[in-house]
Amino acid sequence: MALARELAGTLRRLHGDTLDPRIAARMRLHVADTIGVALAARADAALCRSIEKAAASGPAAGAAIIGSAARAPAPAAAFANAALAHAMDFDDIHDYARLHPTPVTLAAALAVATDPAGAPAPCDWTRLTGAVALGNEALCRLGLACAPDGSSAVSNWFTTQLLGGFGAALAAGWMMGLDDAGLEAALGFAGMQAAGHKEPAFGVGSNARQVYPGFAAMAGVTAARMAAAGLSAPAGAIDGAAGVWRVYLGRAPDEALRALALEPSHWHATEVSFKPWPCCRLSHPYVSAALALRERLAGRPIERLVVGVNPSADRLCWPLDARVRPATLSDAKYSIPFITAWTIVHGEPSLERLDARALSDPAVLALAARIAIEPGLPDRPGHPPARLHAWPAGGGAALSSAADAPPELDAAGVRAKFLVCARHGGLDDGEALWEAIVNGAPAPLHAVGLA
Repeated sequence: MALARELAGTLRRLHGDTLDPRIAARMRLHVADTIGVALAARADAALCRSIEKAAASGPAAGAAIIGSAARAPAPAAAFANAALAHAMDFDDIHDYARLHPTPVTLAAALAVATDPAGAPAPCDWTRLTGAVALGNEALCRLGLACAPDGSSAVSNWFTTQLLGGFGAALAAGWMMGLDDAGLEAALGFAGMQAAGHKEPAFGVGSNARQVYPGFAAMAGVTAARMAAAGLSAPAGAIDGAAGVWRVYLGRAPDEALRALALEPSHWHATEVSFKPWPCCRLSHPYVSAALALRERLAGRPIERLVVGVNPSADRLCWPLDARVRPATLSDAKYSIPFITAWTIVHGEPSLERLDARALSDPAVLALAARIAIEPGLPDRPGHPPARLHAWPAGGGAALSSAADAPPELDAAGVRAKFLVCARHGGLDDGEALWEAIVNGAPAPLHAVGLA
């Protein structure tokens, strides 16, 4: 049997008749966090106008766009919502799979749920949470099987986009009530739309990196709708002779892929992390190390700063001249040297402080210009090891700082982050929306901050 069919059946059994309450509670946190960061993106009015224009949105009937009165066809609304959820670089992430699951799966499920021609049954937060859980679990399993690091073939792909269509198709298909055969077909159509080369990240000067998860969400909704219409798709989209594994990753599917994809009991989706800071996740250990170094410096200026990197972190440092003087805020958030310098100068990054003004901050630019990149740290999946060595101006011994992982947010931290994001995006009553999503207070799905 093709892996797509087995994966759909495995996840359906894992979900059961009702989602385990502990898993459901965790997934509600991810739904809330993702809606929060999408609302925060509303503060960038120009970007939001562009996203909604690209989605061909308008006042006519269609699926909802977070934080807006506009509506759009379901695939386009899925694109818009996933793009909004990633635009601030504040969305959740599975560190070892190196992908952002909930922006993609929630956008797909929400598009189906709020489309008048969408799901065949009434949709509520419980059904939506189950769809996100299944989509996230599929994405985490496939991402972990890739074992992404900084030097393998997968390092040239956004795994969120390359694999995201599979998770989005499962989430949308679950909302539509597709059976296992229908979900298999949806996965097949998702595979036919797989894409996601990483040039928008390695290149500089554009904001394409802010919106790329939208393509996966749009593909998933389109795939599920095609399956629901009765069209059939190749069963081997993942593991076939010309499936994603062989064509995109350059490797034959192996037992490790099947073992991860078909694990009968473990929820890898519960290991997805909430970002504490609005910048690229691979830069987070450098933020931690820079905060510790900043405390030790106690205000003393730095004459020279060496940033140690492994192959994963190294990809966020070149071309160095463009990384230390980024042209866009998106580039700044993706630049390890710039974020390191910013943190040493200002402290913790936040939505309010890390904004477009940072691009011309003289103190940050001066320190970033004194940074040297030192490769050679070991490559590995997950967080890169951050190593900083600073020589204070005026002489004295070098100060060193290291971090291997950033702090993790608990439920209280996610709530605090949500309220900050909602307020940043202009939503006054973030507390009521939090209660609706996380604690089941009565509210329709349309109450996701929609105008």
